[in-house]
Amino acid sequence: MSGATGLSPEALARACADAMWREDRASQGLGMEIVEIGPGRATLQMTVQPLMVNGHGIAHGGFIFTLADSAFAFACNSHNDRTVAAQGSISFIRPGKLGDVLVARASEISRSGRSGIYDVRVTAGDTVIAEFRGHSRSIGGTLVPTEANHAT
Repeated sequence: MSGATGLSPEALARACADAMWREDRASQGLGMEIVEIGPGRATLQMTVQPLMVNGHGIAHGGFIFTLADSAFAFACNSHNDRTVAAQGSISFIRPGKLGDVLVARASEISRSGRSGIYDVRVTAGDTVIAEFRGHSRSIGGTLVPTEANHAT
């Protein structure tokens, strides 16, 4: 159990994701779905829609970045510390195509103090589309009420 909330780390990660998802109009609006959540990890998916295709007939990199960034956000907020991106970079490896179901798998590489590093691999089937690395920064506060928040 996680002392402050009374939840297991897995249940806490899910509760944090649920709290974030309720307010995440960007991810919802692009048709993203949460596939899996756990402590320090998150998997999201999104289908490449016609409005996401650029002038070369492939998935616009900005949408691929946004999917990776959303997976990163859910992974780095899974410990119930409000966390934002401090920096993110992406390397595009192969193009995504109209109709592809892109899957972004984020995993925690390092977390110390207020800082973290997360890697996100974006795939379409067995094809790696992009690799993203994000640096996070905790900003204070929680997503899920803790026992201390309930004390009177």
